[in-house]
Amino acid sequence: MGLGDKISNAAEEAGGKVKEKTGETTGDRDLQTQGVGEQSKANVKQSGEKVKDAAKGVSDSLKGH
Repeated sequence: MGLGDKISNAAEEAGGKVKEKTGETTGDRDLQTQGVGEQSKANVKQSGEKVKDAAKGVSDSLKGH
């Protein structure tokens, strides 16, 4: 996973947490739900990047790198 992707995904997750907590505090269920959705989206992206990193590691080890 590239550093830029890691930063972007972490920022998206953090923004989602802020929205979730703000919505929770203000009673805005739509904002809270949007925040949870953004966190989930960021987590899916992070998981996909980890799978790609693992696959690259396997490929490199098979090539002897």
